[in-house]
Amino acid sequence: SVLLSVSSSLNARRAPKRYSTGITVAELKCKLELVVGSPASCMDLELYSAEDELLGCLDCDEALLGSYPLCDGCRVHVIDRSGARIGEYEDVSQVEKYEMPESDYDKRPESLRSFLRQRQWGRYDAEAAQRRAQEQRQRRDQEVALAAALPLGSRCLVRVPGQPCRRGTIMYVG
Repeated sequence: SVLLSVSSSLNARRAPKRYSTGITVAELKCKLELVVGSPASCMDLELYSAEDELLGCLDCDEALLGSYPLCDGCRVHVIDRSGARIGEYEDVSQVEKYEMPESDYDKRPESLRSFLRQRQWGRYDAEAAQRRAQEQRQRRDQEVALAAALPLGSRCLVRVPGQPCRRGTIMYVG
């Protein structure tokens, strides 16, 4: 097998792919169809070295890939003859987006929302949400009570992990 970089006349990206040298050029075109998006019947293939020197065209569909001077790092450039425009397959703004209505999504038994609702997990666990809210209220009340016990102007000792202890004066509580 050989590691090839695949480029196309339809987009600017390069995709590293590994192919067996025992496949034919026609089989390679079928595999490249999934990578670059152009039909195999409309492809012309050019082979470039790792230094981007043109080594030749892969024009014999019955020839094995290994019969060409391939090595790791070579680039196969796909020239599309189908009439597609550059960037046509990259511009997703031209594709209409499907959005399922919330009511239809709620009816689906295999959805994540249905799964969570059946097991009463996450936001569908009302008891846990109430417990968390109660714990937050208790923590807030404790902090308010502790803060009320600290009068302004009192001296204090501040301890920060990894730092020496420092003495200070309480200037603000809140």
